Amino acid sequence: MHDQPKFIPQRGTDFFADGRSARPQVEHTVARGQLHEDEYFYTGLVDGKEQDAMPFPVTMTVLERGQERFNVYCTPCHSRVGNGAGMIVQRGYKPAGNFHDPKRLAEPLSHYFYVMSNGYGAMPDYSAQLPPADRWAVAAYIRALQLSQNATTADVPQGTQVEPLSSIAEQEGLPAAYAGAWAMPETAVSAKPTGRVAAGAPEEDQAAPASKNHSPMNPETSPAGTKNTSPAAAGSTH
Repeated sequence: MHDQPKFIPQRGTDFFADGRSARPQVEHTVARGQLHEDEYFYTGLVDGKEQDAMPFPVTMTVLERGQERFNVYCTPCHSRVGNGAGMIVQRGYKPAGNFHDPKRLAEPLSHYFYVMSNGYGAMPDYSAQLPPADRWAVAAYIRALQLSQNATTADVPQGTQVEPLSSIAEQEGLPAAYAGAWAMPETAVSAKPTGRVAAGAPEEDQAAPASKNHSPMNPETSPAGTKNTSPAAAGSTH
């Protein structure tokens, strides 16, 4: 028991011809849960070609998950409406793809999965951030987003009344800009805040945030007509 045969990690051994105690995996070994038999689900390709189909049924749960992931990872470049005018693009980053231009409207569904998996142009891949199921959910949401921005009255189910967005905005007391073009990627409305909080939410102090250029420790940056009462300004009392 005291001197039993064993291999200590990272140490050599004379048992194997190559002198290594750490052994390589047996050829064709597959880690548990990583067999990836469904080629289309994991690659977005069938015989090397993109397809216009989902590998699993699309439900509202799938679309909601896709929207949530899209808003986290895609909106900085593509914006919440997918027009390619995300906030970092507006601040000088390379232009992002507009999901509503004719070229991208014509792309098969798995194209978006493939791009998220492998990257495209200046866009890095998101395979580390998004597992395959989430990438498909985002692709499904992109399709729904494309429909929402390019829908016609013919897309509305028969018997459903179509009401102009301008009428809805007027009924809800929203500004006319609500029914106009999306000038900002985050929202279509540039209305002033109402100042109200949700029912039951605590009231917050509405004091203006401190400016990084205004420090009570620096009398030169204090607003005119104010007095610096910091201990440093008062001096030592020793």
